[in-house]
Amino acid sequence: MTTIGFIGSGNIGSTVARLAVAAGYDVVLSNSRDPETLAGLVAELGPNARAGRPADAAAAGDIVVVTIPLRAYRDVPAEPLKGKVVIDTNNYYPQRDGQIRELDEGTATSSALLQRHLPEASVVKGFNNIFYLHLGSLARPAGAADRTALPIAGDDAEAKRTVTALLDAIGFDAVDAGTLADSWRSEPGTPVYGNPYGPFSDPVGHPADASAIRAALQSAAPRA
Repeated sequence: MTTIGFIGSGNIGSTVARLAVAAGYDVVLSNSRDPETLAGLVAELGPNARAGRPADAAAAGDIVVVTIPLRAYRDVPAEPLKGKVVIDTNNYYPQRDGQIRELDEGTATSSALLQRHLPEASVVKGFNNIFYLHLGSLARPAGAADRTALPIAGDDAEAKRTVTALLDAIGFDAVDAGTLADSWRSEPGTPVYGNPYGPFSDPVGHPADASAIRAALQSAAPRA
């Protein structure tokens, strides 16, 4: 049984964990506090879920989802993630994360910073462009006419195939948005960030297929 580790268990992390458990995966959850603070979520998810510390989630996960504020990316344990696929949900919000010169100047992307911190892992950007409530409500089985797509980006083709398979299992199609250097196309302020799925004021959202996501990615204005 494939295990998904979670470094961070906030809105996006807990939503992906619910979808993963529903699809038959085991999950190991963690946050920046004690594992006991996740007891309620673990109880909700049932016997396929347990809590630990970030290093435990990193070691246990066959795939590991990093879903923490970007300012804390250097706290992600690198050693247990060697050779693993890491899904990076992070976005850069200067008002929360402080100013990061490389991101302000457009000489790096947030996922590229995480990849630099995890040189022996394969980082794939994903789950960063969709409101967590829409993520929870728009999952559909394979072949559904109203299936929604999510963009992913990464430098390792095999890692992207792994993430595509995970997305398929939990109810979404994947659209390849290019390399980590291209991942700015799904960051806050771009056409694909939130917009295809409806306003955040709508807790349900509406489906957006692969063609809609490709069009939104292609319409992103080049960075200055």
